[in-house]
Amino acid sequence: MPIDIERFEKLLLTERDELLALQSASADERAPVELDQQSVGRLSRMDALQQQSMALAEERRRTLRLKQIAAALKRIEEEEYGYCVSCGDEIVLKRLELDPAASVCTACASARESG
Repeated sequence: MPIDIERFEKLLLTERDELLALQSASADERAPVELDQQSVGRLSRMDALQQQSMALAEERRRTLRLKQIAAALKRIEEEEYGYCVSCGDEIVLKRLELDPAASVCTACASARESG
């Protein structure tokens, strides 16, 4: 069954746009925490540091996903989308439906995890 490239491209672009919107919306959460004890108590400051840490971790995950999406869009542009970047075999449709940015087939993904 041939892959509907346009459908997957639309899914990737939509996810990219959502991630970029979240990225700009969460910029305040990643800002440095003020250490002025007059305005923020010790527990509030610890909570703010924890929130900042979680926001930074989320930002790293978002950045990684944006890179995966950009790579998938490049494979579409180069007419290589749907093929494993490791072995060249076709990536099954169900895998692409679960993750449109998937770059490797199930066999190569399993080999990476076990190796």
